[in-house]
Amino acid sequence: MGLLSLGTPLPWEEAKNYADYIRHHGIKQFLWIYHKLKDKQNDCLLWGDEVEYMVIAFDEENKNAKLSLRLYEILNELQKEEEAALKNPNSDKMVKTSWKPEYGAYMLEGTPGVPYGGTLKELLQVESNMKYRRQLAAKYMKPNEVPITIASFPRLGCQGQFLEPHYEPKGEASRSLFVPDEIINPHARFPTLTANIRKRRGSKVAINMPIFHDIKTPKPFIDPTIPRNRNLFPEDKEAAEGMALPDHIYMDAMVFGMGCCCLQITFQACNIEEARRLYDQLANIGPIMLALSAAAPIYRGYLSDVDCRWNVIAGSVDDRTKEERGLEPLKNNRFVINKSRYDSIDCYISTDKTFKPEYNDLDLVYDKEICKNLMDNGIDELLARHVAHLFIRDPLVIFKESLEEQNDENVSDHFENIQSTNWQTMRFKPPPPNSNIGWRVEFRSMEIQITDFENAAFAVFIVLLTRAILSYGLNFYIPISKVDENMKMAHRRDAVLSEKFWFRKNVFEKNNIMYDDYVNVDNGIIQQQNVHNNNNSLDNKSISIEDEYEQMSIDNIINGDGDKFPGLITLINHYLESINIDIESRCILGKYLEFVKKKAKGEIQTTAKWIREFVRSHPKYQQDSVVTQEINYDLMKTIEKIQKGEAETPELLGNFKV
Repeated sequence: MGLLSLGTPLPWEEAKNYADYIRHHGIKQFLWIYHKLKDKQNDCLLWGDEVEYMVIAFDEENKNAKLSLRLYEILNELQKEEEAALKNPNSDKMVKTSWKPEYGAYMLEGTPGVPYGGTLKELLQVESNMKYRRQLAAKYMKPNEVPITIASFPRLGCQGQFLEPHYEPKGEASRSLFVPDEIINPHARFPTLTANIRKRRGSKVAINMPIFHDIKTPKPFIDPTIPRNRNLFPEDKEAAEGMALPDHIYMDAMVFGMGCCCLQITFQACNIEEARRLYDQLANIGPIMLALSAAAPIYRGYLSDVDCRWNVIAGSVDDRTKEERGLEPLKNNRFVINKSRYDSIDCYISTDKTFKPEYNDLDLVYDKEICKNLMDNGIDELLARHVAHLFIRDPLVIFKESLEEQNDENVSDHFENIQSTNWQTMRFKPPPPNSNIGWRVEFRSMEIQITDFENAAFAVFIVLLTRAILSYGLNFYIPISKVDENMKMAHRRDAVLSEKFWFRKNVFEKNNIMYDDYVNVDNGIIQQQNVHNNNNSLDNKSISIEDEYEQMSIDNIINGDGDKFPGLITLINHYLESINIDIESRCILGKYLEFVKKKAKGEIQTTAKWIREFVRSHPKYQQDSVVTQEINYDLMKTIEKIQKGEAETPELLGNFKV
């Protein structure tokens, strides 16, 4: 998660004085990277996935599943194996995994030891590598501990014991009513980040997710577990003064969001233009995959009326002041900012011929002085506005040592300080200085799934989609405001079945909706046919932006409508049929695509729906939205069995084997 530097972090009272210094040198560093590497060509396709795990400790006697805070004990052992493999002269063949810490002291991030390449053969290694990572992590855990891939821990912040070992919520960094600071990764960056967000904002973060109203849930729902009368910190009064909303689940600390787990994919493109194109084209896939991978319906021991984690994380790092949120007139701040620094992207950045300026229809907030500086130094306007938009944010963690004289030609610390704390659905990643790494993009919206099979299926699907995008010049552009609307719809309960999402009608290069040589679906193969235009006035004329897109179900987006829209899986299948691929490999990849197809059709439940139904059908559930300690214990135990292939769950996995 972000830039992990070593040194002495500055408290906000000191750090804020160096914000302009960091911005100034960050822009200089970006310019050096850009001009040195903008013409870098022919980088091969490399990619990798990031899987995040929670370490769950089972207390069998008390039927309690808790978060184990042994991050560094486990991580140290995992990194020893990694270091030993790197010392091997054939290290490229030996390094199978790489491990990093995450925000929570109960979290691990595992990636392949080296990136995957562009061959289909390497796609077949994804699931086995994920399984190996899980087995390796478990090797260094206690007998009662298990690495679980679940998006949000249901009992985080509840009354009683949900941590191993137990601590009371009295921490100075977060000042939370519900969670202790010991839950935060002890690396100096993380407690400082937590405290500085609170100090910059002028209050604790306030996250409110709507409660799921079951038969016996009180109306209005006023959470009786909030200690409204606590008087340990000045911020304790915030809940009683209106931060905790009726009919909502209230959370007040960064860990409620950054303590969630996800599945992310990073791609290295062959050049900067391809990276920018992938950034744009995948932007509207983000909300679709968020809804399809929905896996987070429970917070602080209550069933919520949403299925996804994204808005929880957005609220958990929202450092905007009242002025920046538009609640007070601007006096001490420079901008009114309409989003948290963790949110969907606000602008497209590609200069591809299919891009139209009208697609960037949001009133983008950006630093005009920085934008002018970038453009004066040879950066095109689209990219300059993107970077200047990121740089409206203040750096949140500044290490004292980083303020010493640096050569901006050889480092990117100050640029990454701000870049890495803009957590958006897509991230455009310049190469690190003095490395052989190319221009990259990161796809960030997906929720983690319970099994390695599911996570591999989603990862392979996205990788194959990028190959189809680049091979066929696919065009997914819609106005960026519609992407924002899609993000909102993706959070809704059962969105994958009940909601429709804005998507482009014609994803091929021509602009007309109806044109000769239109591509349609026939037995899963793209074929050409003549479609006669019934409205001659449209011939040879550009259609309006509003006519380029419509609302579609996720089933239609993924699988096609059998008529005009082919569906993403059909496009991927056509790509696979256009290249040399052996039957065995085709069958394995086909299994992953079939899983995504069934998920989109609703033949297989989302993880969120499965979790919700597990809770509601539990014999101890009181139909009051409360997820008790025992229900959570049984849920975690069942998930452990599913991960090991010891439990049959056709509603979640169909007939697929894990």
